[in-house]
Amino acid sequence: MITYEPLRIMLVKRTIKKMDFIAKVGISPTTASKLWKDGYVSLEVLDRICEVYDLELSEVVRRKKQEDQ
Repeated sequence: MITYEPLRIMLVKRTIKKMDFIAKVGISPTTASKLWKDGYVSLEVLDRICEVYDLELSEVVRRKKQEDQ
C-alpha cells in the first residue's frame, strides 16, 4: 500500500495550509482529498509536488506493508 504520510508530515512541519498547497501545486480539491486519504493520484501530480517544493519522491510517498488479516 502506498501512503502519502511523508507529504502530510512535511506540510505540517512547514506550516503549509491545505488550500495554499492546493493552489501552489495547481491541483483540484478532489485530488488533494485523495492525497489525504492515501488514494490513487497520478505520477504527474506527484512530480509536480516534488518540483514545486523541491522534494524527492521518497519525501512524498512511502510503501506501507499491509497487515495480515
